[in-house]
Amino acid sequence: MLESDIAEVTNIEQQANTFPWSRKHFESSLKAGHQAWVFSNDQNEILGFTIVQQILDETHLLNICVKPTVQGKGYGREILNYVIKFSNSISSNIILLEVRQTNLRAQQLYLNSGFNEMAVRKNYYPSDNGSEDAILMAMDLSLMSLFASK
Repeated sequence: MLESDIAEVTNIEQQANTFPWSRKHFESSLKAGHQAWVFSNDQNEILGFTIVQQILDETHLLNICVKPTVQGKGYGREILNYVIKFSNSISSNIILLEVRQTNLRAQQLYLNSGFNEMAVRKNYYPSDNGSEDAILMAMDLSLMSLFASK
């Protein structure tokens, strides 16, 4: 993700989420040096993006989003698989993320990809009713590498 992508990324984020990140969130993430990628089609149209933060041997998935007009076509899975491969390449032991309790579609994607529910963060996200719980999920990459080597 480049600074020149931020306007389109912010637009996609606003289309896809009731409580979206602001342009400033994306600018701050790039300034902080977080890993950020956009995923485009052959016409260079951005279809989705992700931002991760590396903390020691952990990868924190901060944001993953697919343009609403192309959701349900496997792009979310592709982006998530990219994050998993990247995390393995930098020797992360774990990938952590929070997901809205009401975002069942995303939770299913994470569960199907090998993530497990770890905890609930009460009142983590803003919502129309004040706040909403987050499900903390993780993928233990150190265990996966043990199984892969056998």
